[in-house]
Amino acid sequence: MDYLFSFDTGVIGYLSFLIVSIAIYAIFSLGLNLQWGFTGLINFGHVAFMTVGAYTTGLLSLAGVPLIVSVLAGAVLASLLGLLMGFSTLRLREDYLAIVTIGVSELVRLFTLNEDWLTKGAFGLQNFPLPLAEFRPTVATRIGMIAIITGIFGLALWKIAQKALRQFQAAKQGKQIISAIVSSLLFLLGIRLYVVAAIALYNYRDNQARNGLLFLSLIVLAIVYWAIERLVRSPWGRVLKAIREDEQVAKALGKNVFSYKLQSLMLGGFVAGLAGAFFAWQLSTIYPTNFEPLMTFQAWIIMILGGAGNNAGTILGAAIYWAYTAFTRDLERILPIAADQVGALRIMLIGLILMVLMLFRPQGILGNKDELTLGK
Repeated sequence: MDYLFSFDTGVIGYLSFLIVSIAIYAIFSLGLNLQWGFTGLINFGHVAFMTVGAYTTGLLSLAGVPLIVSVLAGAVLASLLGLLMGFSTLRLREDYLAIVTIGVSELVRLFTLNEDWLTKGAFGLQNFPLPLAEFRPTVATRIGMIAIITGIFGLALWKIAQKALRQFQAAKQGKQIISAIVSSLLFLLGIRLYVVAAIALYNYRDNQARNGLLFLSLIVLAIVYWAIERLVRSPWGRVLKAIREDEQVAKALGKNVFSYKLQSLMLGGFVAGLAGAFFAWQLSTIYPTNFEPLMTFQAWIIMILGGAGNNAGTILGAAIYWAYTAFTRDLERILPIAADQVGALRIMLIGLILMVLMLFRPQGILGNKDELTLGK
């Protein structure tokens, strides 16, 4: 319960870490959502893009390249990896595509492990610069930073409140009662996280690297969300949805399906490369073992929870996933099990949650069932 009500320095620090983790995984999963949720590309090697982004950012910044240039270079190289993957895999059938993409991700990870002349191998990249770690904001600057995140949280909370009101109106007729309650809880959780973020930024000097990363990750998440929303609502995005539903129809209408798939894979890779830079900054030291296939499947869990083909749902899925992680990390205090059994139990529980979700709401929490089953 300390997570919900306490303002202790340790609790604020841990919740700030959770906010950063939610933002990073949301950015990472938004790239996958573009590829699968909107285009229908089964990518089980999404972590490869994050690996390229993380290592490129770390290596270039160690060489003295400005951080903004390092991040963009990492994202561009990740998108070029998407180009290479696309040329070699996009003409394959879905099952073969999934196998090849997971193979590419392992190839990239093993490259970082064995080519120690470039990546330092198993010793990992260390001591690379962190953004805003030496920043000394004045009171006025800190208030300005809080105002910026107020706008971000305010817009998100407004959308949640609108949805909750619609659901409560439907609940009067005996519909969406559970959804209304869940939306209300999410609204309260959002307020709690906003207060934590505001306190962390006001006390910026308590942990400059963490609080700077918190501020930047929220801004980048907001920008990425806005940009992808604009894209998927454009004619380009409507072509992606047409390809997802039936690419033969898109071909019949004169669309270059291969080209659109390639663009989606590259753009998703670019976004995952951005997430990789933030992931490297959060860890401050990166090793090849940080980029195992499990990362990709965590992104799939997040996307399925929130709803494939819904960007807001992906962010919600990231929040739910990390809230679950936080609230279940001390299960041995509640249940009569050993500490070394907690990890296995947590995996079993998240699997059970996904099974129940697939049974009763296969489109995810915010997914559109009619849209995702169109033409099936």
